[in-house]
Amino acid sequence: MRILALDTATENCSAALFINGNLLGRERLLERGHAQFILPMIRELLDEAGIGLGSLAAIAFGRGPGGFTGLRLAASVTQGLAFGAGVPVVPVSNLRALAERALREDPALGRVLCCTDARMHQVYCGAFERSPGGARASGAEAVLAPAQITLPSAWGQGPKAAGVGSGFRAYPELELGLKGRLGPVQPDLWSRAREMALLAVAEVEGGRALPADAAIPVYVRDDVAQAPRASH
Repeated sequence: MRILALDTATENCSAALFINGNLLGRERLLERGHAQFILPMIRELLDEAGIGLGSLAAIAFGRGPGGFTGLRLAASVTQGLAFGAGVPVVPVSNLRALAERALREDPALGRVLCCTDARMHQVYCGAFERSPGGARASGAEAVLAPAQITLPSAWGQGPKAAGVGSGFRAYPELELGLKGRLGPVQPDLWSRAREMALLAVAEVEGGRALPADAAIPVYVRDDVAQAPRASH
């Protein structure tokens, strides 16, 4: 199976290519200018693998939550490539991809609270647990003020839990409010295309890949059109 994945929803602009269990990847931390780098990254990966877009089983992309401009870029690039190559798409939650990365990098973890900076003194948040099919959501994703963040009630007992994401760096009070209920906090861990490609495998195998026009961003914040500095 061959899956291309791309993500421009956060500062970590990335692309990855999954080929029968092997992963190739590119990533670069950027404040802005993702549009300048994402297509060259994709071209490098395809050239390195010696394949064309038409041989892909699907194109996965970071559907959000994240920066408004970055989400629109990821969706438009994915739609364009998928329409041109005649392949389906797989939208992947950026928070789930972040949780998947944390779980893969630390086998001792069983639960992950993902909090990424949403600006306006808010964070995009989601709680996830380890499962055989990859990170599994323990509730709905949301955008909340740091003081509103709580852990799922079922997390009172059980596996080791960690906090990850840029929200912990932007709002130190977030970690303080959860002190004693979370293990290690990793504020500099980012979602990336590698984990999106891995999560997309089960979607493709399960027949859940979607037509190209379903490459649509998920903003979470309802008033995104009015939110200042929503793109980053």
